[in-house]
Amino acid sequence: MSKIRTAVIGVGYLGQFHAEKYANLPNVELVGVADQDGVRAAQIAEKLNTRAFDDPARLLGSVDAVSIVVPTVLHHRVAKVFLEAGVHVLLEKPVTVTLEQADELISLAERKRVIFQVGHIERFNPAITAIKPLLKAPRYVQAERSAPFTVRCTDVNVVLDLMIHDLDIVADVAGSKPNKVSAMGTSVITREIDSVIARIVFENGCIADVAASRVSDEKKRVIRVFDGDTLYAADYQTQKAFVSRRGTATVPDLVTSELPTERRDTLLDEIRSFIASIESGKPPQVSGTEGRNALALARLITHCIEQGTADFVPFS
Repeated sequence: MSKIRTAVIGVGYLGQFHAEKYANLPNVELVGVADQDGVRAAQIAEKLNTRAFDDPARLLGSVDAVSIVVPTVLHHRVAKVFLEAGVHVLLEKPVTVTLEQADELISLAERKRVIFQVGHIERFNPAITAIKPLLKAPRYVQAERSAPFTVRCTDVNVVLDLMIHDLDIVADVAGSKPNKVSAMGTSVITREIDSVIARIVFENGCIADVAASRVSDEKKRVIRVFDGDTLYAADYQTQKAFVSRRGTATVPDLVTSELPTERRDTLLDEIRSFIASIESGKPPQVSGTEGRNALALARLITHCIEQGTADFVPFS
C-alpha cells in the first residue's frame, strides 16, 4: 500500500507535534508544513526534512490528509478548502466558532466522502479508555480541569479552551443527549471568561458537574464517575485510573484499587486513529458531529454566563 500523503497547517506550539508524529509514522509521508509565519514553517520543515509553505492552498493536489492546527477563527475557512478538494481532515478543537460553520463542514465531508475528525485528544487517554468499557449506567459525573494562567489560547474563553475537553468526555460517558444546562463564571485576567462551573442534566437522568479555570494555582485534570455502587476516577495527567467500592468492614469504608493502564502518547494515538480511519473507511473515533455537540454545549454554557442566567436552560 502506498503511503498516505499528509501535511500540517499551522505549526505553532501544538502543530509542531502533529508534524513530528506524521514524520515518524511508517505508513505516512509528511509532504509539508504550512504557517503564516514563514520563518517558523521553514524551521519546522528543516527539522523534519520536509517542505515549508506560506500558503496552505499550495498543498492542494499533493496531499491526501491534513491536520489543521490554526486559531479557532480560521478553522472553518481552512478546513472548507481542503474538504472541498476531497482531502481528509483532522481539525483541532473546538471544531469551529459557530454551529452553522460546523454543520457546513460536516455536510461537506459527507458529500465528499472523506474522514472528518475533531481533535478531542482526551478520548485517547488511557485513564479514560480503561474506565469506559466498565461503565454500566453512570448517574453522576464530576470533572475538574484547571491550570495557572498563560497567554497561550486567550483568543477564546476557558469554556472553549479547557472545559470543552470535559464536555466531550462527560457526554460520551453519560451516553445520552444533554437536556438542561446551568452555569456560572467570571473573567479574572482576560476579557473572556477565565473560570466557570456548569451543571448538565442528560436525557437519561445522568448529571454532570464540570468546572474549569485557567487562573488556578495548580494544574489539575480529573474526572469521577459514579456508577451504581462503584466510583471510577481518572487522572488525565498521570494517565492513571482507579475504582472504589464499599468495603466489607463493619464500619463503612471505601476500598480503592488502581486499574491497569499503560502510559501512552495520546496525540500519536489520535493521529494513528485518524490514519486508520482513512485506510479502512470506518468512521473516526471523534466525528465532526461529536465535535459539533461539544461546541453546542460550550456555546450554551457561555450564553448562560454572559446573560447571567444561573437557572437551568433547555438544551436545543
